[in-house]
Amino acid sequence: MKLTIGTRGSALALWQARHVSARILELCPDASIDMVIIKTQGDKILDAPLSKIGGKGLFTKEIEDALLDGAVDLAVHSMKDVPTELPKGLHIAAILEREDPRDVFISGEGTRLDDLPPGSLIGTSSLRRRAFLLGKYPDLEIVSIRGNVDTRIRKIESENLAGAMLAAAGVIRMGFSNRITTFMSLETMLPAIGQGAIGIETRMDDDHINQVVKLLNHEPTSLCVRVERAFLSRMGGGCQVPMAAHCMLENDTINFRAAVAHPDGHPIITETYRGDNKSPLVGITIADRLVEMGAKAILKDVLGQDWEPATSN
Repeated sequence: MKLTIGTRGSALALWQARHVSARILELCPDASIDMVIIKTQGDKILDAPLSKIGGKGLFTKEIEDALLDGAVDLAVHSMKDVPTELPKGLHIAAILEREDPRDVFISGEGTRLDDLPPGSLIGTSSLRRRAFLLGKYPDLEIVSIRGNVDTRIRKIESENLAGAMLAAAGVIRMGFSNRITTFMSLETMLPAIGQGAIGIETRMDDDHINQVVKLLNHEPTSLCVRVERAFLSRMGGGCQVPMAAHCMLENDTINFRAAVAHPDGHPIITETYRGDNKSPLVGITIADRLVEMGAKAILKDVLGQDWEPATSN
């Protein structure tokens, strides 16, 4: 079997693609696997926050185009970057077991987040992280920084920051765990939808590739990410308003928590579900509850226009 993996060229994206390649070779030792690096719009525009340039497909569209054209056989993505609506003919064939989904704080001087003095500069490009940080630490100042994991860590020193917020999964995968000074609890900072999970996207009609790829699927992670993505889809899937959700499967019970936040950190509205319903409908139900609890007013205020939940498929 010969196949080609499409991936972004960042160090983390390449780690993920090589990880998937190694997993496939475990199943098919005689396979021949090539890798094609594809530059996405999100990789080209580095001087503007993602919320300002539109978040949907910024890190996936060019790779999906190559998949549809037959230039690659499968695409490897961070699930938090994958839009809730996929191009016709493509699907997420497998989601690997999730790494630590939490966010972490990396300090330039080894200081814990709780020990920072008022006015400390914290780097992050995420509206979600900004909102949760300001919700708990209103005296901090948030500075927008973008780039790969190693780039953002270097910017702590080059831009005189007290530290930066990143996803634990990327930091761990890139070997920077020793730089972490604070793991954010799920109660303090809910993760992005799909954070920590690697997804494999394929053509729906490519039976041979799908048969192999589906063997890599980790069903508990896949189930939980589907619930999270259903929530995001119902909320419109945008990146201009901070949204967060995390789902866990424990002893056959779903634990799901979601939030919609104002970028300034107040208000932050959260809702939870705990039960045995393992359908993505849980995500939709919680989205509707958040709307009733005041999320609609936040969305209207931030977007500057009336807002309605997306119609369920």
